[in-house]
Amino acid sequence: MMKFLMAGVIAAVVLASTPSHAQMESREGIALQNQILELRRDLQALRSDPGRGGSPSAIGRGPAPVAGGSEMTAVLLDRVDRLENAVRQMNGRLDEMENARQRQGADLAKQIGDLQFRLDSGAGAGGGAGGSAAPGRQGAANPPPVTPPSGGPAPTSLGSLPVGTAPVAPVKRTPELALQEGTAALARRDYTQAETNAREVIAVKGSPRAYDGQFLLAQAMNGQRNYPQAAVAYGDTYDRSKQGAHAQDSLVGLAASLAAINEKRSACAALDTLKAQFPSPRPDIATRAATLRTSAACR
Repeated sequence: MMKFLMAGVIAAVVLASTPSHAQMESREGIALQNQILELRRDLQALRSDPGRGGSPSAIGRGPAPVAGGSEMTAVLLDRVDRLENAVRQMNGRLDEMENARQRQGADLAKQIGDLQFRLDSGAGAGGGAGGSAAPGRQGAANPPPVTPPSGGPAPTSLGSLPVGTAPVAPVKRTPELALQEGTAALARRDYTQAETNAREVIAVKGSPRAYDGQFLLAQAMNGQRNYPQAAVAYGDTYDRSKQGAHAQDSLVGLAASLAAINEKRSACAALDTLKAQFPSPRPDIATRAATLRTSAACR
């Protein structure tokens, strides 16, 4: 009978000490792990000398045994039950936190999508202005012939080139060079040029620098105070890599842009996502997030 009880205790301890799907880094989790370790030591002492039944200190806060190892086994079984309940409760809270984080992410993605739709609808309504710019661009691509100075040679058109002679194509810049120039333009507050360089980087399909180019575009739009487009660009940067080098900056930039256009609920959702995704953000990010939470009146 004693061996049967001991086997039940050991099996229960193994079940209670199985790690959950998330790390227990809270004070409660650490205390629970310490209790499990203490219980393991008690079981080891009981297995080493079951006839003695241990000393009062060997069973922690439980009552002192008076009838040998059987009472100590009962005390340990009771402690195992309490630890199992604590583990189940902690796992339940971890599941709730994970579900809440997923809901926040889905809600944030939907709000960004709605904002993009409104921006696209506004662009469609102003299509007349966009169409009027096309002739100007066409004229720039085909400038009028230049009159040579007196006595100079006549201008040469493409049709008058000798057979077999092809015009020299312009040298294309690499995404790295365009990104470097865009970053320099951003530093000198030439946000229009930075936007141009950023879009050039993004346009290169399959470029590993597209992620950096997307973040540069968000910064450029923010510098131009085009906060709706900045919010979309920050959101796209975060979606490209939710654990990337610009993820924290993108979330706090997204929150700031949304707050600037009075989308405070969405701004708070972005800050909640930041808190859930990065519990220990960089100090500068933490400071900005706290300021934004106050200004947006987040709960």
